[in-house]
Amino acid sequence: MVTYDLKRLAAVPTAAELVDIVLMRTQRKTPTVVHPGYKITRIRSFYMRKVKFTQQTISERLGAIVSDFPRLDDVHPFHGDLMGVLYDRDHYKLALGQLNTCKKLCETVCRDYVRLIKYADSLYRCKALKVAALGRMATLIKRQRAALAYLEEVRKHLGRLPALDPTARTLLVCGFPNVGKSSFVNKVTRADVEVQPWAFTTKALYVGHMDHRYLRWQVIDTPGILDHELEKRNVIEMQAVTALAHLPCAVLFFVDVSEQCGYTLEQQKSLYDSIRPLFADKQLVIVANKVDAKPLEDLSADHQQMLKDMCAAHDPDAVLVPMSNVTEAGVQAVKDAACDVLLQARVDRRRAAAGGSRLRDKLTRLVATPADAAQRRPALATALPMGADEDRGPSIPASVLAARKAKKLEKRAARAAQDADRLELAALEARDGGHGSTTDAAQQAEHAAQQARAIARDAEAARAASARPPRTTERERMWAGGGPGVYSGETSREYIGQLRCDEFATDIQPEIMDGKNVLDFVDEDVLEKLAALDDLEVETDQTLDQLDAQLEAARLTPQEAAIIKAMRDRQLLARNRAQASTNRRNAPLPRAARLRTEEAPPADTLRGRARAAAEKRGRSLSRRPDDAMDTSVERSKSVAREPAAKKRRRDASRAASAHRSSSRPPPRNEQGLDGQAAQDRARLLQKKAQKKMNRMARGGEADRKTGPKLIRWMNEGKRRSGTSHHR
Repeated sequence: MVTYDLKRLAAVPTAAELVDIVLMRTQRKTPTVVHPGYKITRIRSFYMRKVKFTQQTISERLGAIVSDFPRLDDVHPFHGDLMGVLYDRDHYKLALGQLNTCKKLCETVCRDYVRLIKYADSLYRCKALKVAALGRMATLIKRQRAALAYLEEVRKHLGRLPALDPTARTLLVCGFPNVGKSSFVNKVTRADVEVQPWAFTTKALYVGHMDHRYLRWQVIDTPGILDHELEKRNVIEMQAVTALAHLPCAVLFFVDVSEQCGYTLEQQKSLYDSIRPLFADKQLVIVANKVDAKPLEDLSADHQQMLKDMCAAHDPDAVLVPMSNVTEAGVQAVKDAACDVLLQARVDRRRAAAGGSRLRDKLTRLVATPADAAQRRPALATALPMGADEDRGPSIPASVLAARKAKKLEKRAARAAQDADRLELAALEARDGGHGSTTDAAQQAEHAAQQARAIARDAEAARAASARPPRTTERERMWAGGGPGVYSGETSREYIGQLRCDEFATDIQPEIMDGKNVLDFVDEDVLEKLAALDDLEVETDQTLDQLDAQLEAARLTPQEAAIIKAMRDRQLLARNRAQASTNRRNAPLPRAARLRTEEAPPADTLRGRARAAAEKRGRSLSRRPDDAMDTSVERSKSVAREPAAKKRRRDASRAASAHRSSSRPPPRNEQGLDGQAAQDRARLLQKKAQKKMNRMARGGEADRKTGPKLIRWMNEGKRRSGTSHHR
């Protein structure tokens, strides 16, 4: 549970004060001068820094306000409900939520305007965007004027709330107004609660402290409660109801037996019945106050029985203590009775918790008894102490047991070898000294040596059985398989022992049905069979074509067959021409070249007779593109009489550049110049004029040039000494 110091909450500034704080801090903490020599990138960074710093300051201020104020879900339920009653829970959450939303909106504004400033192209635009960003943030803050003012009032009121400790030993005084609650608190504590002869003098919770049995106690004085529905109770009454509902304490319910408070005993009994559910799990002491005005003995039998019924309704052990604040009779008795009842209840509660913890320490686990398992009873667990499970033994691996056995055998073999050596040495000494029978000593020594060798063999066999086989690591496999980059790990080893059969681990394809995979249904000779089918299909097609040709030849006459052959040849030629014309990599041939590639038409055809007539008239069969339709015989003859060499050169040049138009204008650097010499002279002058400009690395007339964009108010007027910047 989070602990808040409600007495030390920082003051909440108003909207105008917060705007001034943010802007002044931005002015003090960020640069303020833009020099004329700054590049545009530095100017952008200058104004982006201002916008970001303003947003950070706003976020820090608003975040501190939101985090300082207590969250109703994190504090003690008493403080949470008390704040909900005093300040309206919904209004309180809404005010904090508005500040949090304002902080996020300021972050969004900062992000958007920083993105705009990043692409600004002048100082004026950067400054205008900065002003717009700060203006929008200030507007967002000013809109929170009501929320900030409300939170400041809440902070002031929270600082005036009494310092209640919900976990301390507490006595809570409640009852109708003007029954003597505040007077009792002033008597038993050092508090100074205002006491007046009219109702609802106490309008808030007051806390006083006292000492009893060398312990610290707090006494809470609550406002008076009226007997009506919970929805009709006002804020003053709801404070007392909240304290009764959430504080673990001893309740002192005050009853005015003299009825001088303005309420009869029946009305006070009705109030007790209505709030008695709030006394659950609490200790109750009923205080009969103002017995100096009317003693208990003067009450009627009905009223006396009513007081007894009030005690018995909550707890048969509840006590009724008479008291008078004027004469101070019974004040100490009420104090002692309430403190003793609460102290005894707290001790009993702690003792019960401690007893339970000791019992849990003894009962360590839950196990089922063997009788339940034998009779197949439901799985009902029985708590047993630690030493009740005697059938449980140690779990030792077989390899450890084998190693222990081998070690024992090795020790026995070593002792047997020592005994054999001792007997052999004794036999040698007896033989050399002539003491006793040497034959018996030698036989004993030989027998001991045989036993020692047998035990040593057993120990060696046990050690070999307990020894684990050498383990090959993945690193060793990698170096044995060619090293990094060559070795490829086998993942099939991970499946050994996990499948039904270890042979399945090396399968390329997993099982899909009845222990078979896809490869089990694939024919191994499928490729050869497919190739054979393809060959058979080709042979069949060829045979059918031959049969069709033979049948067609048998039905046709020789003249028809020749005509069909000529038609097919012409179709093939047309197909080849179409392919040649669509091929973009080959330039189209001139008309004369195309005519040469074609066969001369027969002289008996119309085309052949036209060709012969044209040649007889001297007409050229290869027309130039720029020639119009000539009707002049002289021009035809001149063209026909053109030298053959010149005609070949012209045709070759046109064939090489057939894709270019013959009317294309010359380049711009050659227009207006007469001859190659003039062109070379112009090119030389151009190089000389550009040489100096290239040497100085200056921009020419074709280069894009952007001059400095100076702002008038930043560059005009007088300058002081030391303000000129030179390179």
